[in-house]
Amino acid sequence: MLLRLPTSMSEAQQCLAEGAIPVGGATLVWAAWQRDGFPEQAMSLREVPEANVLGTEKLGAAVLLSKVDGRVPEVLRSAASGVGTGAVRRAATVGGNIVGSTLRCLLPAAVVLGARARVLDPDGPYETDLQELLAKQPLLLSLHWRTPVASGYRKLAEEPGGPPPFVIATAVHADSGPAPELRVAVRDGYEVLSERMPCGDGADAVLDALAGTPIGALDAARVTAVREQVVAVLERAAG
Repeated sequence: MLLRLPTSMSEAQQCLAEGAIPVGGATLVWAAWQRDGFPEQAMSLREVPEANVLGTEKLGAAVLLSKVDGRVPEVLRSAASGVGTGAVRRAATVGGNIVGSTLRCLLPAAVVLGARARVLDPDGPYETDLQELLAKQPLLLSLHWRTPVASGYRKLAEEPGGPPPFVIATAVHADSGPAPELRVAVRDGYEVLSERMPCGDGADAVLDALAGTPIGALDAARVTAVREQVVAVLERAAG
């Protein structure tokens, strides 16, 4: 297998056009390649500047999960720090987790941030939403968002051999309309559910509204955890 390391967007576009398979840390594909056979050529974005950005409102797809730090909102930092083991986080990339993984541990955080995706296909780069990113799976270059007032993340304890752990991502935004807006996303099994609602009338009104949503219809333990996380992020936003 030939591993290609483009150093610019134009080189990466050419690699795609020539059939190179995108790969990040290969933590998710190596075993499958060993079983099914290696592609003729693969491509890593680790030398492409646009895929290595890391700032208050941007995160590159080639950034290692271990490098995601306090420059990004708390919800995204905590999501990255909770993925796998330290060894996995030192090899796995943001793009591989969101696009290449069935767990997509960073996806709930990206959803509550209202993130947009900068992507690349053989015709060139363009911007899209998370829904199209997951449906069509173009090559992810970076995520971009607007800084929330406050955010938070929680992962419930997982049972060995059981389903993926339940995770809760929350964020409060002040630029979504006349009143602040709360966004909540949960991963229940392999499904991500999300809701957004005004939160200017306080926690009780938000919790009442949330009770009438699919998130509010989850089992009692999950609903309790969501309610606690919502109250916590609203308190941080108010403080």
